[in-house]
Amino acid sequence: MKLPFTFLFMLFCSIAFSQSINLFNGKDLTGWQVYGTEKWYVEKGELICESGPDKQYGYLATNNTYKNFELTVEFKQESNGNSGVFFHCSIEGTKISGWQAEVAPIGKHTGGIYESYGRGWLMQPGAEKENYLKEGEWNRMIVRVEDNLVTTFLNGHPMITLTDEKIGASTGKIALQIHDGGGVKVRWRVIQLKQL
Repeated sequence: MKLPFTFLFMLFCSIAFSQSINLFNGKDLTGWQVYGTEKWYVEKGELICESGPDKQYGYLATNNTYKNFELTVEFKQESNGNSGVFFHCSIEGTKISGWQAEVAPIGKHTGGIYESYGRGWLMQPGAEKENYLKEGEWNRMIVRVEDNLVTTFLNGHPMITLTDEKIGASTGKIALQIHDGGGVKVRWRVIQLKQL
């Protein structure tokens, strides 16, 4: 028996959708916890992070922990735009341990992987990839973590591929960052996770 293409396509979409969860509901910060005094708020369906008067590091972290996943985020940088997406992290106050997929202005390695309070930069994208970032426009970044292997993509372009046993042995929360120094503002509209 042949099944209509439309039925098969809808079945495929429903299976794919059922495997993904939206970490951001577009309405409020349900499922997340704020660390620090910087600003996190929702406006017109967008999650906004913005420096506060203390001009310190700030984090918005999931309540749940995740190990192997594909995370898709869409962000638009305003002002300084220096932020990041942490994974396998833990936070006390505003001290975070774990790994960050960088979100920063051109020339500051968006899509690279940095280990906070550890080894520092593990891998930066090549200089020729810096211009894949569209400053002041919406960007889509994918961070895929599967055991020891981490890959990142920015606007459809592969950025880094990293193999690291320390990452493979860990688990933790996902967190968004506001960099210190003040003047940072970044908008997020998609934060979607598919567990692997």
